[in-house]
Amino acid sequence: MKKRMLALLLGLLCTGLSACGSTDTAAKDETPSAPTVEQPEPEPTPEEVRRTAAEQYADDLTLEEQVAQMFFVRCPETDAAALTAQYDIGGYLLFARDFDGQTKESVANTIAAYQNAAKTPMLIGVDEEGGTVVRVSSNPNLRGTKFQSPQALYSEGGLDRITSDTAEKDALLRDLGINVNFAPVCDVSTDPSDFIYARSFGMDAEQTGEYVRTVVTQMVSDKTGMVLKHFPGYGNNADTHTGIAIDERPMDTFRQSDFLPFQAGIASGAQSVLVSHNVVNCMDADRPASLSAEVHRILREELGFDGVILTDDLIMDAIRDYTGGENAAVLAVQAGNDMLTSSDFVTQYNAVLAAVQDGTISKSQIHASAVRVIDWKMQLGLISYDA
Repeated sequence: MKKRMLALLLGLLCTGLSACGSTDTAAKDETPSAPTVEQPEPEPTPEEVRRTAAEQYADDLTLEEQVAQMFFVRCPETDAAALTAQYDIGGYLLFARDFDGQTKESVANTIAAYQNAAKTPMLIGVDEEGGTVVRVSSNPNLRGTKFQSPQALYSEGGLDRITSDTAEKDALLRDLGINVNFAPVCDVSTDPSDFIYARSFGMDAEQTGEYVRTVVTQMVSDKTGMVLKHFPGYGNNADTHTGIAIDERPMDTFRQSDFLPFQAGIASGAQSVLVSHNVVNCMDADRPASLSAEVHRILREELGFDGVILTDDLIMDAIRDYTGGENAAVLAVQAGNDMLTSSDFVTQYNAVLAAVQDGTISKSQIHASAVRVIDWKMQLGLISYDA
C-alpha cells in the first residue's frame, strides 16, 4: 500500500514538473516580438521629379506633336512662325543668313515671334563655337568682334579665359532668345592638318576633357543648352559635308582617347550629344555613326548617357551618298536618335510619321524621345513644372 502511494505521489510530481516546463516554454514562445518599423519611401531626386513631369507633358501631346518635337529644323527663310504654328516643331537652328544685317532688337523680336507661334516652347539653336564657326558674332551689330577659338582663348588666359568667354557667349545668346549653342567641340585633334583641328581644343584627350568640363559646367550654370559633338570622335577624318568619311581606327583608340572628353561632358551635366556621319569601322562598318544602332548603344550603355541624342544635318552629302533613295530620317530614328537636324523638315517629318503609323517605328520609341526633348526644355527653364 505504501509503495503504491509513493508511486502515485512520484507520478503526480513528474506530471507537475512537466506541466511547469511546458508553461515556461509557452511563455517564452509567446514573448511579443519588436514591432516592425516601416521605412519611409525615399524622396525622389530633382532629376526624377523633372523626368516624371516631362513624361506627363509628353503624354498630353498627340502622336503628330511628339514626332514634330524630334526635329531641330534649319530655320526656313520665310514663314518660319507659320510652320511651327502648324507642326509644333521641337526647335529651330539658325545660321549666319538669319543674322545678316540684323540688330539685337530685330533678332530678338523674330525669335520671340517663333516662340509665340509655338504650342510647346522651342529650342532655338546656333553654332557659335568661336573661331572658324561663328554665326552670331560674324555680324558686327551683334558683337564688335568675332568670338575667338578655344585654342586662342586658352593661349590668352587658360581655362579661366575659357570660362569667361563661355559666360559672355551664353549671355549674348540668351539676350537674343537663343537657348542652345551647338558646342563644345569634343573631338581630340593635335595635328594641324586634320579637318577638325581648327575647331578643336588642339590638345590630347585629357586636356580636351578639362576644356569640355569647364565649358559644360558654365553652360549648365547659365541654363544654356549645350551639344557635345561629334560623337564618337572625329579624329583625322575628312569633311562629311562633302562626302562619306571612313574611320579605320581601332576601338581601343576611342576608349582610351576619343571617348574621354564626351565622358567629361556627360559627367558635368551635358544635355545633348550630336553624332557624326563618319563610318566608324570598328563599331559599324556598314552605316554612318548617325544611322548606326551600335554607335547609339555604346553612347547609352558604355558612356551612360540618357539625354538627347541628335544627328548632324541629314542633308549633308555623307548621308545622301549613303542612303540613296531611303529616307534618312526614318533610318536615324531607328538607330536611336531623339532629334534630327533637318533642312528638309516636311518631307522627313511625314516619312517618320508614316513609319510610326505602319509599325516600322514603335509609338513607345517616339514617346521616349519626346520625353527626353521635353526634359531638356525643362532643364533650360523653357517649360515650367512643379519641382
